[in-house]
Amino acid sequence: MRVAMIAYEVHPFAKVGGLADVIGALPKAIEKSGAKVSIFMPLHKLVLKNSEKFGYRIVEVAKSIPVENVQTQEKFDLYKSQLPGSNVTVYFIANNYYFSADNVYEGPDLAEQAIFFCAASIQAIKHLSEQFDIVHAHDWQTGLVPVYLKTLYRVDPFFSRTAIVFTIHNLGYQGVFSPNYMKFAGLPGYLFNIDGLEFYGRINFLKGGILFSDVITTVSPTYAQEIQTEEYGEKLDGVLRLRAEDLYGILNGIDYEDYNPATDKKIYVNYDLNSLEKKYENKKRLQKDLNLPVREDVPLIGMINRLVDQKGLDLIEKIADYLFLFDVQFIVLGTGEKRYEEMFQRLQKDYPDKVSSNIKFDIELAQKIYAGCDMFLMPSRYEPCGLGQMYSLRYGTVPIVRYTGGLADTVKEYDAQTGLGNGFGFREYDPAHLLLAVARAIHFYRNEKHHWKRIIQNAMQTDVSWERSAKQYLKVYQEALKKRRV
Repeated sequence: MRVAMIAYEVHPFAKVGGLADVIGALPKAIEKSGAKVSIFMPLHKLVLKNSEKFGYRIVEVAKSIPVENVQTQEKFDLYKSQLPGSNVTVYFIANNYYFSADNVYEGPDLAEQAIFFCAASIQAIKHLSEQFDIVHAHDWQTGLVPVYLKTLYRVDPFFSRTAIVFTIHNLGYQGVFSPNYMKFAGLPGYLFNIDGLEFYGRINFLKGGILFSDVITTVSPTYAQEIQTEEYGEKLDGVLRLRAEDLYGILNGIDYEDYNPATDKKIYVNYDLNSLEKKYENKKRLQKDLNLPVREDVPLIGMINRLVDQKGLDLIEKIADYLFLFDVQFIVLGTGEKRYEEMFQRLQKDYPDKVSSNIKFDIELAQKIYAGCDMFLMPSRYEPCGLGQMYSLRYGTVPIVRYTGGLADTVKEYDAQTGLGNGFGFREYDPAHLLLAVARAIHFYRNEKHHWKRIIQNAMQTDVSWERSAKQYLKVYQEALKKRRV
């Protein structure tokens, strides 16, 4: 089976969020399962910077390829590289007008940029004369790929056997623009209706991906159910219910080679299930580096997040003064909304022996937090999948989460009677419920040492690997081929 993945960011070439981690790891796991995968992404300015910094070799494939259908004189060049540690080829769509911004999600016109990328990706596939069984597009920036393939390319024999899979990574980001872009995209006017791209008088790229794909996936089973409800559906719940039979929730994974406490070079001391005492060496050195009192007996809670409302930070704001009545320490790492950056800086000032506020992006510090903390906090309002809890499980740092989306699929409440479970959590989005979940974790840490060790062992033995996910994707690809709609 041959698979073409189309995405806007791919680790390690260009990374902004979790999408890059997915596209940087999933193709390698699928490849190991027997399929052949190629990736198509823009040649962002950041890609060139990273290639110089890390020595990735990027070679030219073709120059000045025109783009069909789109109302533009802009052409694109095609380059390629290799996804490190694999045989996966990464193709880059290069255009100095659309992809020369310093940041990945910036440009002269975000709608035109996405349209150009969608059309150019299809054109690149045809230029390479590589016929793929599956075209797998990711998020709203690629939402018009299925639309093009099911309309303007519907009778093109080159794509006659190709099935289309579309993945929603976060329904909150949809790509909603003026209907005037229909003309630029070269799409027929009949698509601007409620059964097509129209969305409250505008056009919605994500809706196009949902309606015109053979199969839709999202990043966890629970999230697949949640987005069909009015509460989580972001005004697309009706469309998703319409496609319910073709909607699959597949939990993301993490790269077990990159994220391995036994070999990770970014942490202070390596450890595994049989040497958990070395995990506490990581804790002591983390406390020291972040100017917290070095104490093995105090529960050390970590949080690594974009500092935005979605992550449940309003709940933390409401319980902060009660939380720090406990004898605990708290480390936060991340950037985001100014109000939350200032909140954590204020908490560090008010509780200097208990709070370390790190308002920045720092990959190495993140790894040290995963390895050195006792607990990891994710009280998200919603969380399509979440990676932080997976990293914390891998490193034996006990997650405390709100049971929503992928958090509910990966973290199971510890049961002292059965010895099953790998963390703690709460369901109702309420500050009191969050505080109670934290209090339960602290109780087991302080008073039930044998249970606490069991929880850590359960966490580290939880399978959150991409190998598990890859097998499910291959099954979905087979379903897509069966369901392929002309």
